[in-house]
Amino acid sequence: MNLRKLSSTLAFSSLCALLAFGLTAAAQTRGPLALDSILQKLDEQARSFHSVSAKVERTKVTVVVNDRSTDTGAIFIRGDKMLLRMDPPDARTVLKTEDNLYVFNPGLERVEEYNLGKNRALVDQFLLLGFGTPGKQLEKGYRIKSLGQPALFDKRTVELELIPKSQRVLNQISKVDLWLDEATWLPVQQEVYETGSGDYSIIHYSEVARNAEIPDSKFKPHWPKGTVKVKPQG
Repeated sequence: MNLRKLSSTLAFSSLCALLAFGLTAAAQTRGPLALDSILQKLDEQARSFHSVSAKVERTKVTVVVNDRSTDTGAIFIRGDKMLLRMDPPDARTVLKTEDNLYVFNPGLERVEEYNLGKNRALVDQFLLLGFGTPGKQLEKGYRIKSLGQPALFDKRTVELELIPKSQRVLNQISKVDLWLDEATWLPVQQEVYETGSGDYSIIHYSEVARNAEIPDSKFKPHWPKGTVKVKPQG
């Protein structure tokens, strides 16, 4: 046997083993993305975000009676405008333009119109959460904790826990758990927890199209003939 050749082979094998061990150890010890890195990535992605369309599945969980109800629909967002259209049997439409919010209930043939005024930023903080939201803006509205990078619906995600800083929001919502797709930095899922009752909603987004072409007509408040228009106070 050629001792020089054997020695060379053993040395090469040892090197491969060391490299393999090093790579495995690195994979095992790699921690989640630091919160600062996540917020910086959101700042970067926000600069190129214009619009999004997606399918929505919302499951409402009523804790005290252990009840779950699910409805589906579609969402369209462009800039600070949003259209959420939910399908029957509980059909309804939520439309947000620049300063107005409309809630249309076709079953009642009624649309409620709210002028957002000084509450516009607060409404945007919730309705547009995660859709092109810069990291700096997210920090203004929430106390944020990074919960890791789990796989969700075959996507690698970043999971964040968001606790509202505004007492007005906190009176209604105790926290939001948000999962962002690392490929698009758009929401895969949100869990919104209600203050007091502990009830929560699970909102899952699929077929997400970043920077989709969405016409102006999508955000025009057109309602069927005969719809009653009301402007609730408060």
